[in-house]
Amino acid sequence: MTFFWSSWITILSIMCWAFILGILLMVLKYKPEVEDDGTTGHEYDGIREYDKALPKWWLVIFFGSIIWGVAYWVFFPGMFPSKWAGITTVEVDGKTLPWTSHNELNSELESNNKVFTDNFEKNILAKADASGATKSLASLSEMQATLRRSETPPADLQTKIDEKTAELAPYVEKLAENPNALKVGSRLFLQNCAVCHGSNAKGATGYPNLTDNDWLYGGEASNILTTLHKGRVGGMPAWRDQIGEDGVRAASEYVLSLSSDNGSKSNDELDKTLVTQGSAIFQQNCALCHGKDGKGMISAGAPNLTDNIWLYGGERETVRNTLRYGRAGVMPEWETKLGNERIMLLAAYIYSLSDKPAKATKVLPVNTTAPKAAAPAAVTAS
Repeated sequence: MTFFWSSWITILSIMCWAFILGILLMVLKYKPEVEDDGTTGHEYDGIREYDKALPKWWLVIFFGSIIWGVAYWVFFPGMFPSKWAGITTVEVDGKTLPWTSHNELNSELESNNKVFTDNFEKNILAKADASGATKSLASLSEMQATLRRSETPPADLQTKIDEKTAELAPYVEKLAENPNALKVGSRLFLQNCAVCHGSNAKGATGYPNLTDNDWLYGGEASNILTTLHKGRVGGMPAWRDQIGEDGVRAASEYVLSLSSDNGSKSNDELDKTLVTQGSAIFQQNCALCHGKDGKGMISAGAPNLTDNIWLYGGERETVRNTLRYGRAGVMPEWETKLGNERIMLLAAYIYSLSDKPAKATKVLPVNTTAPKAAAPAAVTAS
């Protein structure tokens, strides 16, 4: 709110209160002449008016409301809020801050999270033989708080945060074997991830299947933690302007030839001439991200084009549209909303769902995992 509007509201409120208070005091002070029978001599339609004092309970409430209003102005930022912050404070992130609805919300969230964290350490980490994560979590939280507070954080602070996050990976694998941890993780998945990835975690067009061990950015516990903490932004550029429509058709034909079933059973037999032409176009333009063999590159989030797993579909025209217009995928970061402990539980649940010969306990996909980042990539597998 601007200073003008906060001043206008404040001054208008003071004027209204002063006017009402003045009227009341004037009425209380005024003593009319009364007749012997106690009336004022004023009569209307046979009704005579008495001069009776206002009820004390009413006066107490009235003056009490004025005192309360003044006290509110002192304690909270109600009087010239752009200039006066009030004397009430809240604790947020280890700092004492003036009261605002935003600061109060953050303070309450911290308090609630403390309850969750204590329960997480005592009843989940300890029982999963993962208590060693407690020290890493405390250190990670401290570094994250430093990053939030500092206007000019140390240049290597984010790198240290990433390294500390990676330290949690072995404990995520242990949590993936703990039924209680998976139960909580599944609920977190349903609440936060199912809207995109589905309640069974099998994804949809443009949203990866998290149960098939085909990962755009890697399916190890450390990769999943990074995806959840930082999110992913993937992009497959549009190629029609650069290689032309003929190039799009040739490159698409070659990409389909890399996959079993030629991408989809609905595709007709491939044009071998276009496949040959497309091979040269692919090596010149696409191999940088997808690799010369088309098997993708986790570091770039580029899909494997040889496994017949398609994020946007393997039909010929769908693949052509991917090359013509490009694709864009975004996986939001969850660190701000969920915090480190909940992300560990969510990562454990996601890790347990993937079709790997892993240690992870398999859980019926009632809810599930998170990110494989809605991604990008050219013709895009998964």
